[in-house]
Amino acid sequence: MTWAPGSRAVRDRDYVARVRRHRPSALLPLIARASAAYSLESSWLESPYRKYTPWALADAARVSLACGNEYRKDANDADLLRILDMYSQLEEPYLYEHDSDEDALGRWLLRASGEQMTYQEPVFQELARAAAMLTQTTGTRQARCLRPGWEEELLGTSLSHYVGIAQLLWASAISCEGRFDPDSLKAPGAQRICAEIPATTILSVAEKHFVTDADAFRQVNEQARMTADPLLRRYEYNPLRGTPLVRGYGPGFLAPVSQLIPAKASPLGIYYTGVARFGNAFAQDLGDLFEAYVGRQLGLLPDTAVHPEIVYGQNQALSVDWIVVTEELVLLVEVKSVRPTAHLRLANERRVDELKRMLGRAYEQIDHTAALIANGRKEFAGVPADRPVHGLIVTMEPFHIVNAPVQRPQLPATTVPVTVCSISELENMVTITDAPVGRLLLERAADAQRSTYALREALLGHAHARNAVLDAGWDSYPWRDAAAERVPSEPSGTAL
Repeated sequence: MTWAPGSRAVRDRDYVARVRRHRPSALLPLIARASAAYSLESSWLESPYRKYTPWALADAARVSLACGNEYRKDANDADLLRILDMYSQLEEPYLYEHDSDEDALGRWLLRASGEQMTYQEPVFQELARAAAMLTQTTGTRQARCLRPGWEEELLGTSLSHYVGIAQLLWASAISCEGRFDPDSLKAPGAQRICAEIPATTILSVAEKHFVTDADAFRQVNEQARMTADPLLRRYEYNPLRGTPLVRGYGPGFLAPVSQLIPAKASPLGIYYTGVARFGNAFAQDLGDLFEAYVGRQLGLLPDTAVHPEIVYGQNQALSVDWIVVTEELVLLVEVKSVRPTAHLRLANERRVDELKRMLGRAYEQIDHTAALIANGRKEFAGVPADRPVHGLIVTMEPFHIVNAPVQRPQLPATTVPVTVCSISELENMVTITDAPVGRLLLERAADAQRSTYALREALLGHAHARNAVLDAGWDSYPWRDAAAERVPSEPSGTAL
C-alpha cells in the first residue's frame, strides 16, 4: 500500500518521531526478524497489509540507527506494523511539485523505482555475474587495478570465498531471525563450512566489509545527506547498503534487512568497494571487463554474427562496442558501465543533465554507426545494409523508466529505435529459445506503447535455456548447490 489522494498523509517528522519512540536495541531485532520472515518477494506481497517490504524495513532501521537512543520504550510487533503503515502513508512529493503534471509524475516514478526496484533484482544473476565478469572475462586493455592478487588485496580473500561468505551471512540471517553469531562457527555442524572457508577468514572479511556499529553508521549517514527536504529524506542513500550488518544489538551481528547482504557481493557492490580503495582506475578496469562481458553474453545468441567495435577513418574513430547481425535485423550495442547517481534517485533539478551525461553519448554513437552502415562505409562492408537497424544500450545497473515518455525526450533523438536495458535483462534475452530475438525486438519496436516499457516486458512468457556464462560463474563458488535458485527472473515492480 502507498499513500493515495484523499487519505491523510503522514508527515515525515511524525514518522521519525514514531520510530524514535523505541529503543534501537528493542526495535532493530524486530525489524531484522521481520526481514528474515519476509525475505522473498512473494512473501512481501503476502505479509500483513503488504507492509513488510524491504525498503520500508530498511528506512525504519536507518531512522532508528541514526536518530534513536536507548532511553526510550520497548517495542513489539504491533509497534513495528504501525511504523511500516506510517511509512506507506508518508507525504508524497509528487503532489507538492510545481512542474507540469508529466514532469512531476516522472520525478515520482524515478524516486519510487529507485526506492523499490533495487530490491527486486534476481540474486542468482547478481552473484553469478560477479565471478563470470571479474574472474572469467578477459578485458581488452591493460588493467591498472584488476591484476593478479587484486581479490586478496581488496577483499581480504578470493572472490569465490568473498561471495561464499556473503551467502553464508545471508543464509544465517534468514534462518536465525536476522542474526549471524560468530560462535556458531565453533559448533560441530560448522566443520564442513570451515573446511571450505576458514573461520578466521569468514570473520575477518565480515568485520572488514559487512559490519558496522551505531556510531559509524551515524557518521556515514550524516555524510550522505543531500537534502534537508523532509519529503525526500527516505529516498537518500541508506548506509546499510554499504554495511548490512550491525554489532551491539544482541549476540553476534544483526542484519536489519537481510536482502542487502548478497548485494555487497554483486558486481555493483564490489564496484563501490573497489572505487573506495583504488579510485577511478578501478572503475575504468571494471568498465573494460563489463564491455567484454556483454560480448560474451551476446555470443550466446544462436544463428547470429557478433562483431566487436570497428575502427574507421584516418582518425581511427570507433563504432559502437558490438554489432550483432541476425536474420531479422542488425543490433547496435553500446555498453555503459554507469549507474544512476543520487541526483537521479532524488529526481532533483540536476537529473536531466546527469542522464544526458551518462547516456547521451551512447544514443549519438548508435545513430552515427547506423548512418555509417546505411551509407556503405567501406570498413562496415561486413555488416548487411538490407535490414532494419536497432540500438541497444546495456548498463551495469538498471536505469528504471528510462525508455518511458517521461524520460526519453530528455535524451538525444535518433533515426533508429534505441532501447536501454540492464545487464540482467540482456542475460535473460540471450537465452530465449522459442522465438528469434530479432523478431521480438522488431515486434516490440512496432508497438508504440510496449516500446516505451522496460525490455523485460518483451521477454515475459518465453521459454529460456540455461545461461552458460552465468552457470560457469556460479559453479566457481563454494556453496554452488545452495542459497539461490538458478532460474531467470525479472523484477516485477508490483509495489510501485
